[in-house]
Amino acid sequence: MKHETIGVTVRLLDSEYRFSCLSSERDELLEAAHCLDDKMREIREHGSRNLSQEAVAVMAAMNLSHELLRQQRLSAEADTLVGTAIQDILHKVDAFLSKIAPPEL
Repeated sequence: MKHETIGVTVRLLDSEYRFSCLSSERDELLEAAHCLDDKMREIREHGSRNLSQEAVAVMAAMNLSHELLRQQRLSAEADTLVGTAIQDILHKVDAFLSKIAPPEL
């Protein structure tokens, strides 16, 4: 039943939207909708109350996209640092092992 497609209704800024997703993805969809709704409400509260729902949604999408890109860059930088550290450790281990054990023929 994990691959069964289901309908899920979410509420975003006082409007309901219906989505289809796999039953196994339902909780993630609801979590994403909750996150988006929070961001939209934050924008509406700190901005003009006269903004259209479409404008609020676009601003929320831009903010979330910016956050995603920043996290992807940070993750890529961390991956590079970890990869470099691992290579350094491997070189040190190889150097140490070459000193204590002669190469096998």
